[in-house]
Amino acid sequence: MPALVWTPGAAGPLDEFVGRLTRMIGAFANEHTLEQAEVCIELVDGSRFTLAAASADPGFGFFSFTPHREEGEEPKKLIVPIGAVRSIEISAPDPERPFGFVASD
Repeated sequence: MPALVWTPGAAGPLDEFVGRLTRMIGAFANEHTLEQAEVCIELVDGSRFTLAAASADPGFGFFSFTPHREEGEEPKKLIVPIGAVRSIEISAPDPERPFGFVASD
């Protein structure tokens, strides 16, 4: 199963943001005795994505994420300014979808 993966980049505020987000997801999964958690990001334009991975790269006010993809969909990575994020939702995974965040030790 894919996991939300924190890819450390150059140390800085975005690196810390992604690291803290990853820790929050792990804590949520542990608190609710879940093997996985689902992480959805909503951008200010209203688009929503379920995350497979996130990275503080490229920096300079931007971060990147890889949305989960359905079978047959092309791979995609989005690079957005941190200000484009409206909300990030951490929840129990939808049993209809076979993915989510797997907390690593």
